[in-house]
Amino acid sequence: MKIAVLGGGNGSFAAAGDFALQGHDVRLWRRDAPDVGRQRAAGSRIVVKDINGRHDVRLALVTSDIAEAVGGVELILCPAPAFAQPDIARRLAPHLTDGQVVFLPPATFGSMIFAKAAHDAGNRASVSFAETGTLPWLTRKHGPFEVAITIRAKRLPVGVFPLKTVGHALDVIGRAFPGVIEPCGDALSGALMNAGPIIHPPLIVMNAGPIEHFERWDIHKEGTQASIRRVTDALDAERIAVREGLGYGAPHFPLTHHYASEGEPWMYGRGSHDRLTDSGDWRERIVLTEHRYMQEDLRLGLSFLVSVAELAGVATPLAKSFLAIGGAVCGEDFSKSGRTLASLGLGHLDRAALQTLLREGF
Repeated sequence: MKIAVLGGGNGSFAAAGDFALQGHDVRLWRRDAPDVGRQRAAGSRIVVKDINGRHDVRLALVTSDIAEAVGGVELILCPAPAFAQPDIARRLAPHLTDGQVVFLPPATFGSMIFAKAAHDAGNRASVSFAETGTLPWLTRKHGPFEVAITIRAKRLPVGVFPLKTVGHALDVIGRAFPGVIEPCGDALSGALMNAGPIIHPPLIVMNAGPIEHFERWDIHKEGTQASIRRVTDALDAERIAVREGLGYGAPHFPLTHHYASEGEPWMYGRGSHDRLTDSGDWRERIVLTEHRYMQEDLRLGLSFLVSVAELAGVATPLAKSFLAIGGAVCGEDFSKSGRTLASLGLGHLDRAALQTLLREGF
């Protein structure tokens, strides 16, 4: 199938390389024209490293023209950070056409940002927007045109906006991720599957001292101690309570399953945490105030969770506490600068009106 991948980071390179490895026609869009030029000069190639070795794959197109990238494709995948979504959504909005599916893995309700951008641009094409709970690859770039994939996701709970297009959307996404996609309802349900705002805020805040002290730190190895795990589980209980408060049923993909050695497999399957830490790819220099765990998962992800919890009438004391502490670390009020239903233009909707929008679209 024809797939466009938007972005030039870890997830985008993993997506483009892995899709090309599977035999799909892949177009990669990057904002930086000089980077595009260098990749074209290298043959529009990506080297994918995984458990089976090194694979040198060629992309159908590498471009800084987003219209060229998405023209005629079935699936548009955008694994860029949540803070990059508004800009990419504005660029993409005029070029979407009937039947296309925009998939954001994961998104912090970014599906609504993309859908609203298209609507605000006057684009009335019938397009589906979807999001899931994690990036489909545990991955890191090892060079300008090389990416290592440690794990591919085994289960991806996907929510769709508008929900009335769910059948078509899941069919298209399922052809790119065969045997992996699990429907979880509307886009808000998909957003509340996002694991990043649950795993990463305790890691980035509770390890703040070592992160600032050591030149390199593996936040998922030395930083994932029993005390932090207990806090993570308690924070995840707040997420699940919000889902239940809005009427979303199980499975909720609790984080305890990510770390467990038995029981229900989580999104990445069994033993994923150990394989992540064994890879060594997450031992890195972390700038505490700039890292995406702080700026994406905490500032945007937890502010969104708290906002939705208020609509659901569910208490989230831990989420609010991490927002306050993270904001203090960064010298910013995350409750005001984060992502909320109000900042997305949905603050005037009650639960019934929001559910209608999620089902029917704009």
